[in-house]
Amino acid sequence: MYNCFPPLKVNEIYSLPVSGGHKLYVEESGSPYGIPVLLVHSGPGGFSEPIHRRLFDPERYRIILFDQRGCGQSTPLASLEHNTTQDLLSDMEIIRRTLHVDRWILAGGGWGSLLALLYAQEHPDRIQALLLWSIFLGRVKDIQWFFEDGTRRIFPDYWQAFLAPIPVAEQGDVLEAYYNRLTGADDLVRRVAAKAWGSWEGKSTTLEPQQRRIEHFREPSHANSLARVSCHYFRQNCFIPDGQILDNILTLAKIPGTIIHGRYDMVCLLENAWDLHHAWTGSQLKIIRDAGHAITEPPIIDAIVHTSNEMLHELPGAG
Repeated sequence: MYNCFPPLKVNEIYSLPVSGGHKLYVEESGSPYGIPVLLVHSGPGGFSEPIHRRLFDPERYRIILFDQRGCGQSTPLASLEHNTTQDLLSDMEIIRRTLHVDRWILAGGGWGSLLALLYAQEHPDRIQALLLWSIFLGRVKDIQWFFEDGTRRIFPDYWQAFLAPIPVAEQGDVLEAYYNRLTGADDLVRRVAAKAWGSWEGKSTTLEPQQRRIEHFREPSHANSLARVSCHYFRQNCFIPDGQILDNILTLAKIPGTIIHGRYDMVCLLENAWDLHHAWTGSQLKIIRDAGHAITEPPIIDAIVHTSNEMLHELPGAG
């Protein structure tokens, strides 16, 4: 097993203005002269965390993290205005230009894997490689799996708690019902809905229950941004055409990449990674036997660190 690298101090922090009045939290750590890698956090509505910078050898990588619009230390927190997938992809390109990066590795899991793939399809000449885990392809059926008739069959008890804030008459469209509460005027209603949403995500993302993770997802400020931003994106089918990634897979043909996926991921099925791997000729797939969805799963962390070390020897000029 590979452990994370030791805790790492941040070299530089930026507050980067972008369109629509948003300011992004961006940080750099590791070697200023290393291979640039951008960590694209999960969500929607998640944020960068200290563990993310510990996935890469700090002596060999220039590690760049950022919080997406409405998330983490970016402002305004939980804002849905001027917050679409295309906005986020534009922000990633602004970060690249601002930090004077020519080409970089993109790393991300779940929602982060989708954004990394979309960015790579728009800017294939800027990508050295992709390191992706817990693959989410943003298809209608992927969203329906988690919010309609998939994950709930594995976790009916968690699903019942998720439905608790929603009247029976509105349970036919859970995303719309949640959106109405998360964006409504009643603060108590918003807080109850956000906490239930955070619990649903926190409980369903790991193979074994992780109480600290569940409490983290239920914490009021995090739950609010997570629930609001997630619901905003999912009810709009991620603001992309259905099948965007696989329909445009040839744009990735010359990009090498590694796909890591837990066999027991109940949020994003292994089928997603399987479909992506078999369509993307430059990829390799690592199926992790004893893992679910979350990056906090030790075997997922182990596979990411192992792969980031492998890339040091496999990328042209990295050795």
